[in-house]
Amino acid sequence: MSPRYRVTLTEQERNELEALTKKGKTHARRFIHARALLLCDAGEFGSPWSVADTAEALGVSSRTIEHLKKRFVEEGLEAALERKPRENPPREVRLDGEFEASAYRRTWLTIVPIRCAVSTLKSDKTYTLRFINSNFC
Repeated sequence: MSPRYRVTLTEQERNELEALTKKGKTHARRFIHARALLLCDAGEFGSPWSVADTAEALGVSSRTIEHLKKRFVEEGLEAALERKPRENPPREVRLDGEFEASAYRRTWLTIVPIRCAVSTLKSDKTYTLRFINSNFC
């Protein structure tokens, strides 16, 4: 079965990726994606590895390599190296007075009950000591 997406790097792209992998500081994701593209290069400057071998060597899934190759072919080198932007940005969290009041109530209701000692005087002048569970004594 022929590969679905064929990665062919130009000499300039290959040099850029090699420099990126040899540079001291780079993000792990960029580094792994750069190495994967170098290993999958089927152009005149590289000898391509299989998707399974590349995935095993880099410690990622073969699906990750397939997605990376697809993004490189369809969107280019920078898109393949960078993270895909979120389609739906996160919702803004709004805190109103009602939410704060309910959170405050829940906090006070979950406090561990305090044991309070209550003493009672019986008719024969003996005291009985009993404990009650309450949040407020």
